[in-house]
Amino acid sequence: MNTLTDNTGLYTDYYELTMAQGYFLSGKKDEQTVFDYYYRTNPYSGGYLVFAGLQDLLEILKNFRYNEANIEFLRKSGLRNEFLDYLKEFRFTATIYSVKEGEIVFPNEPIVRVEGNIIEAQLVETLLLNYLNFQSLIATKACRIRNVIGDKEFSDFGLRRAQGLGGIHASRAAVIGGANTTSNVYSAFNYDIPLTGTQAHSWIQSFDYELDAFRQYANINPDNTVLLVDTYNTLRSGVPNAIKVAKELEAEGHKMIGIRLDSGDLAYLSQKARKMLNEAGLDYVKIIASNQLNEYVIKSLNEQGAQLDGYGIGTELVTGKDTGALDGVYKLVQNNGVPRLKISENIEKITMPGKKKLVRYFDEEGMFFRDGVLLENEESTSRLFHAFHSHKNTYVTNYKCEELTHKVMENGKVLIENQSPTEINAYLRKRFAQLPDGHKRFISPHIYKVGFSENLLDVRDHLLMDIRSKIR
Repeated sequence: MNTLTDNTGLYTDYYELTMAQGYFLSGKKDEQTVFDYYYRTNPYSGGYLVFAGLQDLLEILKNFRYNEANIEFLRKSGLRNEFLDYLKEFRFTATIYSVKEGEIVFPNEPIVRVEGNIIEAQLVETLLLNYLNFQSLIATKACRIRNVIGDKEFSDFGLRRAQGLGGIHASRAAVIGGANTTSNVYSAFNYDIPLTGTQAHSWIQSFDYELDAFRQYANINPDNTVLLVDTYNTLRSGVPNAIKVAKELEAEGHKMIGIRLDSGDLAYLSQKARKMLNEAGLDYVKIIASNQLNEYVIKSLNEQGAQLDGYGIGTELVTGKDTGALDGVYKLVQNNGVPRLKISENIEKITMPGKKKLVRYFDEEGMFFRDGVLLENEESTSRLFHAFHSHKNTYVTNYKCEELTHKVMENGKVLIENQSPTEINAYLRKRFAQLPDGHKRFISPHIYKVGFSENLLDVRDHLLMDIRSKIR
């Protein structure tokens, strides 16, 4: 089987290669370009996005190349020999600017900027969008779940329900967004994520008696016992048998960690189970819930007074339900030093030209106030303007600000240190605490204001006038 690490250059759409060949054969291969990555709409009808996937993207980009088998495949696919000779020696040498992974970002902000020759910048479009769109989508879902869970345990159980190998990146993104652990052994190994796991119904069904199944599991895992109590009857069989095993563990100097509920009325069952455990002197035994959970279900469980200490979340987390995909885009904004613009019948799809940076402004309490998009060479701006309605503007002179755009790769070499998903989540938690609560609402969240400098809008408007004058 061919592996991704052996075929990095093929991680693209064919039209990227046909365009790259066109640039090469047209004598444009040395033209220097700038591309921006941004997105247009917050996922889940929410108020923000958690940016994720950067570290994985940089890792694959530094090894982006074509081997002999790749070249032969592309030859059979119709690409020209002279272009394929170029690809034989191809290495990714671009420079990339980006916000930090784990940063909270908003629509139409330049999150990542790629500067390089037109062929290399074009070839990585599909790869960049694939990595950043998906991991950002899942990290945002996990962050929303963490927001309603609070400090309780939250585990990623989603690999079996994920879309193929996407489950590997989904587990990483889930921990960036707020999950504590994962059941995904592959991702735990690759990304230094704490593992978790109990047993499935098949373990219990393989024994003649539920109590025997519990005892055997506890005997093998005396210090890591979590028992699934709903195989037959949660309150009449599962919980009473779990209590017996917990007492037996106590007699041997061990403590059972918890029980897991995977079906039924979770609020009701958790309340009854908590009462039974407490009456048996087992108040330390945790109750963990799974079964098609999401942020809305958990919020409802909280409101019903569910007695739950942790959650295992799978399908809805790793598939990003109910947002099928993040609408991130990758657009050319400068070519050979000249700002470029894409116009559209849809006004929101008109791009912002040139090299830009992203600046965040904070109020007197240190909370997010506004984000500003400025030209790269602008030191500051006194006002931020709405993209298309200049009467909507805000003075930002007296606000503390922070530049969010940082160089993360230069000449194809990664400039930032690797961090574990848990370490990236620590940064997210700090930033999330600075996001006003109105933007965290699930229903009709407050829209975060992103403004543009007057100089940037002047560049855009002059380009618009120039383009429109040529097409009349």
